[in-house]
Amino acid sequence: MQDGGQQVPSTEDGSEEEAIKQRKNGLYRNVSDELAESMRTGWADTELHDLKPIPQAAETAARRARLSAAFPGERLVIPAGNLKVRSNDTDYPFRSSVEYAYLTGDQTQDGVLVLEPTASGHEATVYLLPRSNRENGEFWLDGQGELWVGRRHSLTEAEKLLGIPAKDVRELAGALSEATGPVRVVRGYDAGIESVLTDKVTGERDEELRVFLSEARLVKDAFEIGELQKAVDSTARGFEDVVKVLDKAQATSERYIEGTFFLRARVEGNDIGYGSICAAGPHATTLHWVRNDGPVRAGELLLLDAGVETHTLYTADVTRTLPIDGTFTALQRKIYDAVYEAQEAGIAAVRPGAKYADFHEAAQRVLATRLVEWGILEGPVDRVLELGLQRRFTLHGTGHMLGLDVHDCAVARTETYKDGVLEPGMCLTVEPGLYFQADDLTVPEEYRGIGVRIEDDLIVTEDGNRNLSAALPRTPDEVEAWMARVQG
Repeated sequence: MQDGGQQVPSTEDGSEEEAIKQRKNGLYRNVSDELAESMRTGWADTELHDLKPIPQAAETAARRARLSAAFPGERLVIPAGNLKVRSNDTDYPFRSSVEYAYLTGDQTQDGVLVLEPTASGHEATVYLLPRSNRENGEFWLDGQGELWVGRRHSLTEAEKLLGIPAKDVRELAGALSEATGPVRVVRGYDAGIESVLTDKVTGERDEELRVFLSEARLVKDAFEIGELQKAVDSTARGFEDVVKVLDKAQATSERYIEGTFFLRARVEGNDIGYGSICAAGPHATTLHWVRNDGPVRAGELLLLDAGVETHTLYTADVTRTLPIDGTFTALQRKIYDAVYEAQEAGIAAVRPGAKYADFHEAAQRVLATRLVEWGILEGPVDRVLELGLQRRFTLHGTGHMLGLDVHDCAVARTETYKDGVLEPGMCLTVEPGLYFQADDLTVPEEYRGIGVRIEDDLIVTEDGNRNLSAALPRTPDEVEAWMARVQG
């Protein structure tokens, strides 16, 4: 990474202006008048013309209309968020707040969507950073200038792309400070905007806005379903990539698996949707094993839980448990069969009008039944379920909503989510698992260190459900045949 050495430009009278985010130990300390003049001139006009709206522009407009109808007469402020420092002067890659991305389709840092109340609803404006200033040297002296981090869209370009009037975000704080009337803001993303609104908002009212935007995402529109299918399809190809290199992973570690899947995510999408779980052997019994630094050994299982995030930020969330050498042992197959049977029961319970929790309860009953049959838990099964005794080995819920967040709609009200009813367009995962910890003395020794999870992404349809990840095999025979075919 290059040494920025941001410099101090000179004014016309020869005095020095304050540096633009000057690096303390940069190698250049001053900018000559001649260099400053050279950098101001000689640049071609790069304004983009004939731009078409982003593919989801119609959907984002409809989402804003629903939001407007829910909060008449109120000013609504939805920030994208700011960069977060990773270390010293390096930042984490920016990812927009899901609320902002959902309502605008934009993903740029520091953006803010404001809905101003009108007599007939709201007028939306998106506040953005404009192109870097070439007159004052910002574009080449500032660490976030365009010669350092790349070109931004002009405000005119942004208007064409997003279908929303655009203004300079640096003017927003002043406008908001003078605002009157009720205001709500989505908190947690932009401390500067929140500070301007301190005397105008309340925590309770702001939380109502956040909850509404979470619940609005429970039912996906056609664009979102298409993006989720893209994410799942890329994820399936990423799983195939991993199977092809299991020999290299055995020679190195779980990190080889992580890196292999990440390559697919970056080539076909924006990123991974969450930290990939590449859990081999006993690591498969740790639900969120993301260290991925352990050995990969023949004869053991690999639990791969990973998802590609699309360029529009929708993520897949798929899990397969694979025999590292291509063949399940008898015990591995027995445990895998139980999880597969539980998943089948869960998938069958996903349909419109069903209670959200039905798929979880159906899967848990199957797993509890098998644990009793194997002598690991004392029955009857109803007693086990009533006391939750199976949770020692099943650990987690059987699924969750999926979308812009891997655990989407997380702040929705309990009555509309966990205690709610499934509707067409909802997207959720079904992911039962059995986990026998390596140090669990209550199970036979041969079970210890085995973890199995199978996870698929489902869309609720008018007459049932559609498995977006059905292209990836699930039965043990199909898994073995697929692995043999992929490995040649």
